Amino acid sequence: MQAPDGLDDLYQDIILDHYRSPRNQGALEHPHLHGEGFNPFCGDQIHLTMTLGEDGRINGVGFVGQGCSISQASASMLSDQLKGKTLDEAEAFVRMFKGIMQGEEVSEELEEEIGEIASLQGVRQFPVRIKCALLGWTTLQDAIREYRETAS
Repeated sequence: MQAPDGLDDLYQDIILDHYRSPRNQGALEHPHLHGEGFNPFCGDQIHLTMTLGEDGRINGVGFVGQGCSISQASASMLSDQLKGKTLDEAEAFVRMFKGIMQGEEVSEELEEEIGEIASLQGVRQFPVRIKCALLGWTTLQDAIREYRETAS
């Protein structure tokens, strides 16, 4: 699916903005959840930390990483979207994003709901870069799984 004229440029601008000025950068002290992600094919790395409020919702997110603009921008966008979500909602969000990366169509309603994350749809045109976009998201899944295993 080809983006309308000008939309590709907008999407590139959003990705570059998140890469140059990542949101929620830095590791949180005393996190409830943490995960390490590494892509051995390109060397991208993500360290994700999160804290939970008494209501079980994510109230703090931080990440530290290095790598390509796509992996770092995607992690930045993810970190912005996690605050206020329950762990179940965060997992559903990951499944939705993975579906998008695997080619599922994005309705206008969903595109509006996910905001800047929609800019990552263009990555699908470059299959080798999909793992870059997914690194933060799989790191989140691993962190939630580890948290639940140790909490039981």
